[in-house]
Amino acid sequence: MKSITIKGSERESVGKVATKALRNAGAVPCVLYGGNQPVHFSADERAFKSLVYTPNAHTVVIELEGKSFNAVLQDIQVHPVSDKILHIDFFQLFDDKEITMEVPVKITGVSPGVLLGGDLRLNTRRLKVKALPKNLPDFIEANISELQMGNKLYVTKLVSNNFKLLHPDNTVVAQVRISRAAMKAAQEAAKAAKAPAGKKKK
Repeated sequence: MKSITIKGSERESVGKVATKALRNAGAVPCVLYGGNQPVHFSADERAFKSLVYTPNAHTVVIELEGKSFNAVLQDIQVHPVSDKILHIDFFQLFDDKEITMEVPVKITGVSPGVLLGGDLRLNTRRLKVKALPKNLPDFIEANISELQMGNKLYVTKLVSNNFKLLHPDNTVVAQVRISRAAMKAAQEAAKAAKAPAGKKKK
């Protein structure tokens, strides 16, 4: 999985006054969990642009005055009106410990059902996986080349030896629904097949 580097500074004070001052200065207060003790730090809000405002999944290298931590974004608080980032929680990664995170689904292949006029629906855009940091995928490939009209692609078709998918087996990732045009054509064909042979329209 691709990684983004964020350079920040450790926070000596974590009170409301100090936190408000950080935000007013264009910085985001953050906490790194998962180690022996939480690490409080802050970084310029612009440093999170490539991490937050993207559909892609990334790991993070947090650099704090000579110290470096590998982590993943765990939680983010955003202002309900301005969309300004208020706070971010990170979880530290260790090479020998599995981590759980969501990664995007990438559709590949061409569905025969879509070629016949069906509508492709992506039911699940992100999937939760559990894996060692080195095995975290950038995305999960969902091949729709076998989907006929009305077929569904279940999460069981996306299994991998490198990671575990944390979803029930009946989770639908994508499906090809019968479009209105295709349904109408099928209904008209059925009516024509039922019509008595040799019957002429008046």
